[in-house]
Amino acid sequence: MASSAAPTSLKGARILVVEDEPFIAFDLIMAIEEAGAVAIGPAASVAEALDFIGNEAPDGAILDVNLPDGTVGPVLAALPIGTAVVVHTGMGLPPELRDLHPLVPVFSKPTEPALLLRRIAATLEAS
Repeated sequence: MASSAAPTSLKGARILVVEDEPFIAFDLIMAIEEAGAVAIGPAASVAEALDFIGNEAPDGAILDVNLPDGTVGPVLAALPIGTAVVVHTGMGLPPELRDLHPLVPVFSKPTEPALLLRRIAATLEAS
């Protein structure tokens, strides 16, 4: 089915996965690798995500909002300008984060990983 296909334009792109649910993280990583991109992570906490960003700046990121050590706000703030970001959450983006990052697309769980990757690819192609 074409709508579930991941974009091929992500070949070689580094995509950070910040997700504390192992099965969801695994699904995202598999989709990233199938698209020819490089998965960074998964990071299951804000602290782990910040470590990954400090070691290797990603081209894109798929972020869960609520993590064991807090919300994803510090991760959003640490990502380099121009990083293609999508938020993948069951709870939406809290108002204070929405105010700071009004253009970040938010997808409700469950969303097909290929859809998230198509959005990241479109953002990278537009920049």
